[in-house]
Amino acid sequence: MSTLPARPSYAALLRVPHARRTFAAALVGRLSYGTVSLSLMLSLTRATGSYAVAGLVMALFGAAGVVLSPYRASLVDRHGPRRALLPMALLYAALLCVLAAACARPGTPGAVLAAIAALAGACPPPLGPTMRAVWAELLPDRALLQRAYSLDGVAEELLFVSGPLLVGGVVAVAPPTVGVVLSAALVAAGTLAFVASPAVTARPAGREKAEAPTEGGATGQMRALLQPVVVAAAVGLSVSGVDLLVVAYAGERGLGDGVVAWVLAALSVGSAVGGLVNGAVAWTSPTRARLPLFAAGLGLCLAAAGLAPGLGTLVPAVMCAGLFVAPALTTAYLIADESAAPGTRVRAGAWCNTAVNAGMSAGAAAVGLLVERLPLPVCFAVSGAVAAAAALVPGRRRGGSARRAGPVSRRRSRARRASRRSLPSRESRPSRP
Repeated sequence: MSTLPARPSYAALLRVPHARRTFAAALVGRLSYGTVSLSLMLSLTRATGSYAVAGLVMALFGAAGVVLSPYRASLVDRHGPRRALLPMALLYAALLCVLAAACARPGTPGAVLAAIAALAGACPPPLGPTMRAVWAELLPDRALLQRAYSLDGVAEELLFVSGPLLVGGVVAVAPPTVGVVLSAALVAAGTLAFVASPAVTARPAGREKAEAPTEGGATGQMRALLQPVVVAAAVGLSVSGVDLLVVAYAGERGLGDGVVAWVLAALSVGSAVGGLVNGAVAWTSPTRARLPLFAAGLGLCLAAAGLAPGLGTLVPAVMCAGLFVAPALTTAYLIADESAAPGTRVRAGAWCNTAVNAGMSAGAAAVGLLVERLPLPVCFAVSGAVAAAAALVPGRRRGGSARRAGPVSRRRSRARRASRRSLPSRESRPSRP
């Protein structure tokens, strides 16, 4: 194992053996998730001629992905990335191609499109949670792992910004179904390159044999995951609400649709900057102490944005809110990794991923109802209050034996935990066996 520098940086992170290759492959596959939604929506709208039908099909596609995400992650934990991810990716890519062909064929019934979309939505490989699990395997140093998760979060943010831009270029010269096929090709190629990486084949994320959890151990792990999952859901709900709130803000003041894009871009820029800074700071406080602060900061900034008298104050307020988005999600993923029992790391990260997606879906619907009934400043305040309320969820460490430390007796395990409690509060990570 190579010796890590005393003050690890993003450059040091990418110099870790196989890190660049593995991360790049995962990003190629995850770019598919940034291109598929817009491509599919355009294809369905053109095929059915109905926004209602297209919206229903997209809802089934997204719901299947969210509901079954923990199950797909558990397959990775149980069978390893190569045996689980590749079949999922190939089946998902094949179903996307079938869906593209069905959209290209005139007169395809909406029920058929909905059935294919639901099947496809059930199959996307959990590349994000698996990549984070591989980061945790590659990096024994917690400070470097923090940088890895921050870089991962910022890259994902950029993927979901660049994905629709790529689709825009595609539909300018070809039918939108080509964008769906492109999404299929990206996920298949990226996943194939990912599972072929030595970092994945040598130390697969699911290689640890899962312990048969006792009832108390399973309950303790769920309690430990409660804080990061609730905060992740709240961040997703609050951020998705910003999209519609900004549209309503621009419409109320007659600012035009172009302004909306600039405000939402400010949110993304703020999130990217916040993520990079969060990864570069050598925090002395524990992750469970930082997470409520990030959630509360997001909530306060969103509430303040609702009081903005004009565009000149709205943009910086939304950008300030964005500064807390990536740090909150990165910290939630770190806590999930710390709380995961052996052999459940991908699943633990997937619960946070699922919470974000579920929160975003619920946020768009909830804010849509609020905007029609309440003044905009109140809507901004309610959206921020969700994130602030999540900061009140208590953080609890997982009970049971120390992770990845091998089988130890109960007496020894209690002694090790007691010794850790007697030390000053700081983040530590057991050395690899």
